[in-house]
Formats: sequence, structure tokens, C-alpha cells
Amino acid sequence: MPKGGKREGSGRPKGGQYGEKTKTIRIPVSQEERILKFVRNKEYALPIFACGVSAGFPSPADDYLEGSLDLNDYLIRQPAATFFVRAKGDSMIGAGIHDGDLLVVDRSADAKNGNVVIAVINGELSVKRYLRSGKKVSLVPENPEYQPIIINEEDDVRLWGIVTNVIHSL
Repeated sequence: MPKGGKREGSGRPKGGQYGEKTKTIRIPVSQEERILKFVRNKEYALPIFACGVSAGFPSPADDYLEGSLDLNDYLIRQPAATFFVRAKGDSMIGAGIHDGDLLVVDRSADAKNGNVVIAVINGELSVKRYLRSGKKVSLVPENPEYQPIIINEEDDVRLWGIVTNVIHSL
């Protein structure tokens, strides 16, 4: 029997566990678990029904499944530019953002008048409504208990992104 060389049926199966060609790369050891979790993550689509949910009496005629919904696709427009941050405080309750809510933030979008933004103001992280009137920029809370922040030239303000969705637990 010959030694070495190509033998029928030997080696890794084509496609392996990922169903396609793979490549070896070097990664920091500290990131190994995070990367493995990302690679193993599959789309997770849940059923979505075509009808609305009645807050009154349910209708048995509304038992029609529309399809499925992957929350990643629904909540995240730009995956490479999206991050999550937890809201703290009650300054944005009028916008439906409560203490402890998870905010989905898109860093790729430019702030437009009326957007809810994440901003760093003089070193402090804040979520507020972005309002611009001519050259005047204000970061406005959605709670009458708080005052708007008027941005001056001497203020160190950086916009981190636009809040696109709020995940609120009951």
C-alpha cells in the first residue's frame, strides 16, 4: 500500500460545517469567543402574522401567517455602523425612551432636524432630540422637567449616531 499522497475519500469534506470554502486567519486570542459566536450565529427568523393584534376582542379570521421576521434585519440598517446603548434616566420619556431601554444606534446616518441622537456633550453621553434652527443647534429632552441644551462654539459636542429603534421591556 502506498504511503502519502491523495487518497479517495480522505481529508475534510467539501464545504465543512459552513457549507462553503473556508480560509485560515489570525485573530487576537482575546477575541476568539466573540468571533466564534458571530460565525456560529445563524439567521433566526420568527413567525409574523399578517393581521394586527386586537386590543379588544380577538378575531379567529385573523389566523394568517405573513411570513417570518429576523430581528437583525428589522432593527439594524447598517450592521457595521450599528451599536446598542442602554438609556439612563427619564429625560426622553415623551419619545418613548424609558430608563433601562436598549437603544439601537446607527453611526452611518447624518443627523437631521428632529432626529433622536446619541451625543457626547463635554465628555458626557446623552440621548436627546436634535433641533437646528439656522446656525443654532439644540439638544432637546422629551420631558418638561428638563431644559434644552443649547450648543455653543466652546462646547465639545460629538454626535455618535441616530437612534433608529428602542427595545423596551414590559
